[in-house]
Amino acid sequence: MANLIDGKKISAEVKEKVRLETASLVEKHGIQPGLAVVIVGNDPASRVYVNNKKKACEAVGFRSWEYALPEDTTQAELLELVETLNAEKNVNGILVQLPVPAQIDDKAIINAISPAKDVDAFHPENVGQIMIGDYKFLPCTPAGVMELIDSTGIEVSGKKCVVIGRSNIVGKPMAMLLLHRSGTVTICHSRTVDLPSVTKEADILVAAVGKANFVTGDMVKEGAVVIDVGMNRLENGKLCGDVNFAEVEPKASWITPVPGGVGPMTIAMLMRNTLTAAKSQNGIQD
Repeated sequence: MANLIDGKKISAEVKEKVRLETASLVEKHGIQPGLAVVIVGNDPASRVYVNNKKKACEAVGFRSWEYALPEDTTQAELLELVETLNAEKNVNGILVQLPVPAQIDDKAIINAISPAKDVDAFHPENVGQIMIGDYKFLPCTPAGVMELIDSTGIEVSGKKCVVIGRSNIVGKPMAMLLLHRSGTVTICHSRTVDLPSVTKEADILVAAVGKANFVTGDMVKEGAVVIDVGMNRLENGKLCGDVNFAEVEPKASWITPVPGGVGPMTIAMLMRNTLTAAKSQNGIQD
């Protein structure tokens, strides 16, 4: 039976460290980190995420600003807002909640955000820095996954690591972070031949494919660390991950639950990135 990796507990610890550092930053330097969140349209999931980010900002002592724009907002209007936020000294981090409506090119928006304020770490400049291992920010979900793996006490170095999924937001940066820790990394995707034969070799398996219960017990090596990034809603309304928990849990040594695993870590790492941005923009060294 696997040990559960408690994302709620670990995320609370990360946020508490951020809260204490923020209080010190305010006291010593008079600087209060600030995060601007932009949401376009009325996507229900996006609204939940934005509300959670606002609550997290409040909990750690950040200022936060929400810009809720209508569904018919043009790309030019959104770019104008981003430029205004780029120039606003009190705004240390800018986050445009994805997805955006079809008339807006999300790449153009990401590219317009100042790399120094890109706390999602999606800007090509920040992606390049992650590739060479010289970065200020890490994408929030992969960074959170690394915290969860570290909490197990298991060393990544020398381990066979398999990432299922090749998205720019999770899969690709996840592979790079494991590689930076000297893991031997394989990225799997929809064209991978005989996927189970690859995943069964993994000492550390990260599932980020977006398909409910995709990873079954026969795909997992005995004693593997299994991280489930998926968040899927079943027809009965229940949340489940990409991993079939009932089948995989008896074989794994460590496993994340859904919910309560990776999810809480994403916002915790966003708070950490915003604090890092505030310090960097004001020339404050750790």
